[in-house]
Formats: sequence, C-alpha cells, structure tokens
Amino acid sequence: MDWTALSLSLRLALWTMLILFPVGILLGRRLAWSAFRGKSGVEALLALPLVLPPTVLGYYLLVAMGAQSPLGGLYARLAGRPLAFTFEGLLLASVIFNLPFAIQPMQRAFEGIPKEVREAAACCGLSRWRTLWRIEIPLAWPGLLSALVITFAHTLGEFGVVLMVGGNIPGETKTMAIAIYDQAQRLDHSAAGLMSLVLLLISLAAIGLSYAATARRKRRHV
Repeated sequence: MDWTALSLSLRLALWTMLILFPVGILLGRRLAWSAFRGKSGVEALLALPLVLPPTVLGYYLLVAMGAQSPLGGLYARLAGRPLAFTFEGLLLASVIFNLPFAIQPMQRAFEGIPKEVREAAACCGLSRWRTLWRIEIPLAWPGLLSALVITFAHTLGEFGVVLMVGGNIPGETKTMAIAIYDQAQRLDHSAAGLMSLVLLLISLAAIGLSYAATARRKRRHV
C-alpha cells in the first residue's frame, strides 16, 4: 500500500474541491441566470474536458506550463522552479479538467431556483451577496454538494492528465491512480488490487454521504 500516493491524491482532491467551490458558484450562477452573447461558446469551452481525451488535454496543459510559455516562464521566475511536474502544476491541471464536473451541477441547481424567489429577496432589501448566502446557496445546496462530491471522486481517479502534467514523481506528483498503474505493470496484482479497493471505498463513501445528506435535507423540507 502506497500511503504517500494516497495522501497526495487526497490532498489534490481536497484542494481542487476547495478551489472549484467558489469558482463553480460564481460561474454556475452567472450561466444559470444571465443571457449574453457567446454564452453557448463559453458553456462549450467549459464542457470541453468532458469530451477531450485526457492525454490531449494533458498535452496542451503541459505545453502551457512549459518554461517557454508565458505562464510557465512567469511561474519559473517567481518560484524558481518549473510549473510542470510539480504539485502546483498538477493542482492547476486538476482544476481545469474538473471545471465541468463542478460547474454544470451547480448551474443546474441555480436554474432550479424560481426567479420569483430572487425578486422577493430584492423587494425585501437584501443585497445580492446576502441573497446568495442566505437564500440561493441553501436552496441550491443539494446540487452544490453533488458537484463537490463528483469533483472529489473524479480527481482521485484521474490518470491521463495527471501522468502527462505531473509524471511519476514519488511524494510530488505520484497519485494513487499512477501507483496502481505502476503495480499492475510490475504484475503485483495484490498491491494494485488493494489500492484500487481503497479508492473504490473512498469514492463510494463520498457518494453515499452525498446521497444521505441530500435525502435528509429533503425530509426536513417535507
């Protein structure tokens, strides 16, 4: 059992989830309630990681993080090391390839809030931020929770983008998915099976808690 890889995977999934929570709320809410020119194009761009092969997305991200790119060059000058093949680069890639898994469920959740609710809040003198915090987020919470769980579970299991951008550096970019692949390549099916089982149980527990919390919330409002 590679505990270092498991710890790194959990840390990556947690940070990805924490970053995408506010990003998903802001973008999902805007896409749900705003009509603007180019909206379909924005939605298509955000959904692109769903259909692109992970290696293709990983390749473009690797190029974007290279020392010759503006982003990679800036990071190298500020941090003193390349962005690619680091945990920070892996986290950036994780945020990008998880965008649709976070934003789409949140967008659908905000779309489910009746327009009259927001209008009533405005008539009561609530500011936009107070309306979001006190009314919209509680009403959309089941969808927000689903987005968080999906993002967390998807990050744990991602392989192609992680391998392209992070490589296989123990303690830095070697996640559980990479560790499982390594053990399978060595024909150590016992270790690969154990690690696969651990990821399966973690993902199942996360999804189960999400369904339980949603069901409990629904019972409260019946």
